[in-house]
Amino acid sequence: MKNFGWRAAIIIGVIGVSLFLMIPDSEKRKRGQWVNLNLGLDLRGGSHLVMEVVTSDAVAAESDTVASRISQKLKDKGIPFESIHRDGIQTIVLAGFPAERGSDVDTLISDTVSPNEWTQSRPAPNRIVLSMSPRVARFLEETAVEQCLTTIRNRIDQFGVTEPSIQQQGGLGQKATSRIVLQLPGVEDPSRVKDIIQTQARLEWKEMTYPPGIPEGGFMAPDTREALASMFGGRLPEDTEAYPQPPDVRAVAAGRGERTYWWPLKKVSGIAGADLRAARRTQDRMGRPAVDFELSPDAGRRFERLTRANIGKIMAIVLDGNVISAPVIKAVIASNGIIEGSFTREEADDLSLKLRSGALPARVNIVEERTVGPSLGRDSIRRGVAASLIGFAAVMIFMLIYYKGSGINATLALVINVILLIGAMSSLHATLTLPGIAGLILTVGIAVDSNVLIFERIREELGLGKTVRSAIDAGFKRVWMTIVDTHVTTLASAFFLFAYGTGPVRGFAVTLIIGLLASMFTAVFVSRFIYDLVLRGRTRVEKLSI
Repeated sequence: MKNFGWRAAIIIGVIGVSLFLMIPDSEKRKRGQWVNLNLGLDLRGGSHLVMEVVTSDAVAAESDTVASRISQKLKDKGIPFESIHRDGIQTIVLAGFPAERGSDVDTLISDTVSPNEWTQSRPAPNRIVLSMSPRVARFLEETAVEQCLTTIRNRIDQFGVTEPSIQQQGGLGQKATSRIVLQLPGVEDPSRVKDIIQTQARLEWKEMTYPPGIPEGGFMAPDTREALASMFGGRLPEDTEAYPQPPDVRAVAAGRGERTYWWPLKKVSGIAGADLRAARRTQDRMGRPAVDFELSPDAGRRFERLTRANIGKIMAIVLDGNVISAPVIKAVIASNGIIEGSFTREEADDLSLKLRSGALPARVNIVEERTVGPSLGRDSIRRGVAASLIGFAAVMIFMLIYYKGSGINATLALVINVILLIGAMSSLHATLTLPGIAGLILTVGIAVDSNVLIFERIREELGLGKTVRSAIDAGFKRVWMTIVDTHVTTLASAFFLFAYGTGPVRGFAVTLIIGLLASMFTAVFVSRFIYDLVLRGRTRVEKLSI
């Protein structure tokens, strides 16, 4: 009976906080939710995507970056060269520099890249081949998946999808893969979200290689790759690649043209999307939607040098390998500019979002897609709640019949256990899934099992002739370690499920872990308090209803 007051305060306080945390916010109330729980994909509906990161793109991008740095340093040092380009994804070829300046080129390269990361060979006096080490390539591939996770998460957050689940497949003891699992509950326009997620948003500014004999102002992009190659005598230069400019969608819809034009652009980009600091939707001079961008200070200085060297020449803006604009540079551009194109307001907003959140370091392909309708989710909730209520009612009836008055004690402890479980999940912003409901039902069974152990021990003590108070004290004390042992072993299993499982399995594990902790509190602390509350003030108790 001692410490009765503070025990009552703890129980009332914990129940009060849990009930407060269960109050849903306005958004959840609009969806018809009566508790503040985040619903998983299987309950709320939405999209489930499994995406594969093309990690080789990140290796190729790093090779392009190194080639760009070497190219700029060669120009700064005044060392002429014919071309520098990527051959494959891990090899850079520098050709056509003066053989007598080979030592200067070697020094420049050693100052740019580490010999532990890039090995150098010289098949000819004026030709150098740099090869990326396999260790660096593996690191770039692993980093690409991590960066894709972060970038996709940023895009989803800015798009406004609530309670998404984004994780790498594997990891935490399993072999990590290049796949990303994404669950988007409540998505109303999955095609737009997929476009935002999947678009690499790699923005590049590329110099154009002018064909021999064609003046700077006289180039007209042909509509076939073959025609473009013929302008260079049948083959493009080694440092040049053909980039398509797809037809304007609205022009095609209006029947004004369906041709794709091809541009001869340098493989190495002068400025890339990673140099962007900000991007937002704006309007061009004609009042049409456009995208305003701002470069980082370092990129701004490089862009200023690049545009100064190309005044009067074409410099193309390339997005994910497609030319979206090929303007003639008429003035020096520093850190700010506008990307013009045939954008709608929504397209301009989406492009700004993609650029702000950063370019994906590699392409992302969707390899699996599932859509769960909201009606199926509502049906799952209805069936899950019905199963929980039926199971709960069956347990209560059994406890009341078998343990009589003490069954009321167990029932009150079970109700409080469920309140604590839901309150804890609400405070942790845990997501309730259909397997999570199964975990809730299992928690009820485990909690009752603890009460059964206690009640049976009390019965044994009463059978030995002990008084009611002594039997209750002995029942709780002698069963305590058994309850701890059973709960700890189950908790260990639940933690392994959480660590090594994916989506639905982890949802089950979270519910089970919280339920087990709540069960220990209610089965021992709350049940004992209820007995003390019933026996309080009674000097002599002859019989216990159990």
